[in-house]
Amino acid sequence: MKVYRFLTGPDDASFCHKVTLALNKGWSLHGSPTYAFNAETKLMQCGQAVVKEVEGKEYHPDIKLSEQ
Repeated sequence: MKVYRFLTGPDDASFCHKVTLALNKGWSLHGSPTYAFNAETKLMQCGQAVVKEVEGKEYHPDIKLSEQ
């Protein structure tokens, strides 16, 4: 099964750590990162899609993607 996640966070080191953790857990970057202004918080936000191939499991809607 191929799993997809979209990671988001503020434009600071915490976002970079979130992506780095995903990469070290076997996820791969998918596409380009995004960068946008959040008018509510008045902060810039980052986003990055990641994908991972998980062998021996089948998709179901209740699966916790972050635990794969």
